[in-house]
Order: sequence, then structure tokens, then C-alpha cells
Amino acid sequence: MSSDSPTSGPGLVISTTKPIFSFLISASTDPQLSKELQQTASNLSSKPNVPYNSTSRSELSGPKPKEKSEELEARLEKLAEMSERNAYAELVKDVTPRKDINSLSLFTRINWGLIYMLW
Repeated sequence: MSSDSPTSGPGLVISTTKPIFSFLISASTDPQLSKELQQTASNLSSKPNVPYNSTSRSELSGPKPKEKSEELEARLEKLAEMSERNAYAELVKDVTPRKDINSLSLFTRINWGLIYMLW
């Protein structure tokens, strides 16, 4: 088989059904289409299988992403860093000692004070 055969190579191949055949015949004579597309439609209408090409010649482009101001970027970066620090602190809270004595309850601080004084 030649390399331009619709059944050779990877990809999806569609059987030429009556609706597809009708479409190809009408496309091969459509004056609004370019001569190249008319010729391609004419060539494909005589084949039992038609290759399906998922790439489009005129791809639609989506909307452009909104540009973020430098101020917003800096704030988002700061918030992401804070979130990461808080998540890490939450993860290791059972393993690392507490940093601030004020975070201990009054009862715990009195007990530690008494223990320290008695030693």
C-alpha cells in the first residue's frame, strides 16, 4: 500500500457510509470550497474508508488568560507561602516543640514553674 492510503498509518479510519459519501460528493462540487478541498473530497469519495484527521486547519483559539498585576502576583505568592507554612506547621505539630510559652495553658505553666523551683 502507498503511504497516502487512508488505511495505512496510525489514526482513526471511518467507513464511507451513505451520509459520508453524500457529504464528500457535495463537497467535491461546492464552489465555496478551495480547489484543493474539492479535489480531496473527490478522491476520498471513491475510497471505502476515510481517514479521520483530528487536527483542524483553522484551529479556534480560546480566550487569552487575564493578566495579573504585579501587586496581585506578589500578594498571591505571599498567601501561598503562608498557606504552605501553616500546612507544614499543622503536619509537624505533634513532633516539634512549641515555640511560644504563651501558647501553653496556665495550668501547664504553673506546673512547669513548680517543677523548676523544686529541682
